[in-house]
Amino acid sequence: MKKILAFSSIRSDYDLMSPLYQLLRADQDIDFKIIVSGAHLSHNFGYSVEQIRKDGFDILLEIETLLSSDTGLSRVKSASLLLQNSLETIAKFNPDLMIYAGDREDVLMYAMIGGYLNIPTIHVYAGDHVEDGYIDNPIRHATSKLSTAHFVTLKEHKKRLIRMGEADARVFVTGNISLDKFVAFKPLTKEEIKNYFKIISNFDDFALMIFHPVTEELPKVDEHFENILKNLEERNICTFVSYPNVDPGNQKLLKVIDKYKENKNFVFYKNLDREIFMSIYKHAKFIIGNSSSGVCEAASFKLPAINVGLRQTGRHADKNVLFCTADYEEIGKSIDNVTSIQFLQSLNDLKNSYGDGNSAQKAFEIIKSIDFKSMIAKREDPLKVEMI
Repeated sequence: MKKILAFSSIRSDYDLMSPLYQLLRADQDIDFKIIVSGAHLSHNFGYSVEQIRKDGFDILLEIETLLSSDTGLSRVKSASLLLQNSLETIAKFNPDLMIYAGDREDVLMYAMIGGYLNIPTIHVYAGDHVEDGYIDNPIRHATSKLSTAHFVTLKEHKKRLIRMGEADARVFVTGNISLDKFVAFKPLTKEEIKNYFKIISNFDDFALMIFHPVTEELPKVDEHFENILKNLEERNICTFVSYPNVDPGNQKLLKVIDKYKENKNFVFYKNLDREIFMSIYKHAKFIIGNSSSGVCEAASFKLPAINVGLRQTGRHADKNVLFCTADYEEIGKSIDNVTSIQFLQSLNDLKNSYGDGNSAQKAFEIIKSIDFKSMIAKREDPLKVEMI
């Protein structure tokens, strides 16, 4: 039996990977386990480890690493706690393969552990690139250089990895695994959503807002957050608003939420059951903020997406995505634009370039068929890797 170990520190990366995890868990020839850490174990961020348990996964280890701080220093300390407290368990379990996703500091720790313990590793969502100047971007690329193989969503991501010196044979284009969970999903009705939140009036139509802090915008991140809320309120657009993630600057956003939490136009949420969140997503008029979901997933539903500020800039985006600054007036113009009949009609023929809803199966078949152990030694010279 092949032992496979995955890792998750925040709800977003778990949702990105859960379709693949379900396939691995269901295979009788695979002993699949997950190590859980970070925001998953914090009640302030929704205690989303409960969703992992509800989904029936075998959790090998729970590590409380999240410090009560929103500084860059705290993220480095959290990474060190993760490294120290997971190493012995990983070594004892001795997996045949380790899988991790994305660009947070924890994946860099796991890539390093895999390298030193001679365990094959797969970095999912590798090769992407954002021009916002945030530390997550170089973390993603550094993790790729330490990893055995890479699952990427677009051909341009594969090209970027090869330009970084990774061999063609290490890079597999699977598409965006997170899209798979929407394919067969039957959403709740709007009335059922309202009943879930005990909403008596309003919210017959609504938007979805997901906004996270970015280092370069920290001095005014609360102003940017409030600029979005003000524009939504001014247009009487009811909106489900996500709490921020654990990145530095989240405390500023929480203060703004406290200011607006009694506003009848907004429902603020920390952590939602997948069925509720996906139902909101499918019924929303548009998504606004700076989440990768707007860039990578919204196109599958012909859903307009407004990306505010620097986060996600430079990423490939389909025509449903409108990038704007965090200026109050420009946000308003963007909302008016994406809700216009002309913009909505322009999306009639839209197809999501990030995937077709079968990415988890593609990734699963690669995992089943490839001997990643034979690929561990990275002998290739970046100067000799053929560029494409």
